[in-house]
Amino acid sequence: MTTVRRVAWNRLPLFLLGALSLLAGMAAGLIRLGWDGPAAGAAWFHGALMVGGFFGTIICLERATALARPWTWTAPALSGLGGLALIAGNEDAGALLITAASLVFLVMAAVVLRRQWALFTVVLGLGALAWAAGNLMWLGGGPLEAAIAWWAAFLILTIAGERLELSRFLKPSRWRAWLAVPPLALVLAAPLAGPALWPVLGGGLLLLAVWLLQNDIARQTIRQQGLTRYVAVALLSGYGWLMVAGLLAVAAPHWDAILHAIFIGFVFAMVFGHAPVILPAVLRVSLPYTRLFYLPLAVLHFTLALRIGADLAGLDGLRFWAGGGNVAAILFFLILTASRAVKGRR
Repeated sequence: MTTVRRVAWNRLPLFLLGALSLLAGMAAGLIRLGWDGPAAGAAWFHGALMVGGFFGTIICLERATALARPWTWTAPALSGLGGLALIAGNEDAGALLITAASLVFLVMAAVVLRRQWALFTVVLGLGALAWAAGNLMWLGGGPLEAAIAWWAAFLILTIAGERLELSRFLKPSRWRAWLAVPPLALVLAAPLAGPALWPVLGGGLLLLAVWLLQNDIARQTIRQQGLTRYVAVALLSGYGWLMVAGLLAVAAPHWDAILHAIFIGFVFAMVFGHAPVILPAVLRVSLPYTRLFYLPLAVLHFTLALRIGADLAGLDGLRFWAGGGNVAAILFFLILTASRAVKGRR
């Protein structure tokens, strides 16, 4: 990997704001599982911290880096500050700031669409719209279940849009990209489906997982070596969890199992896979690849399998420890990534 000469210090505070929300969100998740910790503040805002405070800030930061317009930096700043407000226990301020961030992000998506009108940019724009819709519902005190479904749609469509863009490097196909439209439409329709939310979402997740497993470029790059193969393994394993989430939503709806199959199994597998590629671009740091990256990925999948099994079997003790294992895997990855960045600087 090419050595990067200087760190983007002006972007680092925004990145750290997102990382702080991640740490607080994981701590809140552990408290909800029964681990010892402060009972107030962030413990009640686990989902909002993870989606808005962490993922929202990081995705806004990535998009602002790509657009390179001064006003776009307000989006990650607002979501990062919203995460701080939630950590302090102020839900009203946190919801207002994160909602404002998502509205700025929606304008950013419109700029991208104006620059390039394509199916993948439309999907990315709909993902931005889903985030704003979920935040407005949260801010207005609407049904939490529907708001979380909008947040899930935000991350799913953002990831799907990026994978659609890369599918252009495969052998040309007339229908490949358009076959992704029906499952993505179901994912978008789920928050509006009322009592049918889970089966509609589950159908969309199942069909999308099948499309990704069949059409993602990772099916080819997994035959390569080093970082390229690691990224492919992470992505394909995440698509497997997306299928699990779809099956659970259709056959045996279980709130905790479905959400964590999506947010930990699918989304964090994408994070683990993309971080060695995205961080050098956003922060201008060199991140030398090491096969040790496979270890936190394996721990993440193993502990998540235990957690979902415990959810379905009603084994609270196993769920308690498996949830701790999820956090340990993410912390392991963060420490490993930071150590590789230090090595890259040297």
